[in-house]
Amino acid sequence: MLHILICEDDIRQRIYMESVVKEHITTKDDEMKLALSSSSPAQILAYTKAHPDKGGLYFLDIDLQHDEMNGIELGAEIRGIDPLAKIVFVTTHSELAHLTFKHKISALDYIVKDRPEEIEMRIHECIKEAHRRYLQEKHEQMKYFKVDANGEVWSIPYDDILFFETHVNIRHRVIIHTENGKIDFRGFLGEIEKLVPEFFRSHKSYLLNIDKISYIDKLTKEAVMPNGKRALVAQKKIAGLVEIIGKR
Repeated sequence: MLHILICEDDIRQRIYMESVVKEHITTKDDEMKLALSSSSPAQILAYTKAHPDKGGLYFLDIDLQHDEMNGIELGAEIRGIDPLAKIVFVTTHSELAHLTFKHKISALDYIVKDRPEEIEMRIHECIKEAHRRYLQEKHEQMKYFKVDANGEVWSIPYDDILFFETHVNIRHRVIIHTENGKIDFRGFLGEIEKLVPEFFRSHKSYLLNIDKISYIDKLTKEAVMPNGKRALVAQKKIAGLVEIIGKR
């Protein structure tokens, strides 16, 4: 998901920008959210450090009237944490744009506040471009699990996989459960576990995609997926899995 953050110390300007961003999200219904809007650079940096997703969209006021740092310095700090950040400077001082080159920030755009007729349009354009880049980066970073099933080779995105399950009745067979179905193939769960270290071995017969777990049913000792499918979780693994999910 594309996280959008605003850092602006003029409360009227900040509220206006929030409304434009929210309107865009509501209208387009894309994979994005207004994650934080604040006048504090420290809050923006804390959020960026706390969330592993990279490539966020930041609208920063260059002339922040803040003791901590100005917008240029904030942009440089963000760039150090999130190399894929899309940074947009909102300013009344277009002549300060050259400072972003000095700090090697590489801004997506500069929006000048004294041109109100352009602000809304430019914000929309920036969101569209940031979202386009986000989807491109997501596709380039996407990982695939290749499986040979019945003479056909499948390349399944990790993001589509719910979990792997050892076949109950047939030895050396594994079932890969996806959001749209399942595939039965010859394999060993122990070997698959080495190939997908991002997944969690919840049980001797199950290997789970943590990102796809909706919740843990402690009563039945099962991990429940968004489509209702369930996978067993050994009693000794429940606490560790709950802790991992809580940190994501």
